[in-house]
Amino acid sequence: MMDINLQVLEKDGEKEFVVLLYEDFLKIQEELDKYENLRILREAKKEEGDAPVTSFQDARKKLNLE
Repeated sequence: MMDINLQVLEKDGEKEFVVLLYEDFLKIQEELDKYENLRILREAKKEEGDAPVTSFQDARKKLNLE
């Protein structure tokens, strides 16, 4: 779990805002980006199903990159 320092501000007795260090904001943003990338990857794998695959090395050979 990430260690985040934050302060919750209330307005009229209700939680209204959260204040956090910019460094912590960047950590949260990075984790959200990782999650989004993982979600996209899983969705793509699901869509591909049992499609044939080619290894990276075989692709390089086919493209004459070796």
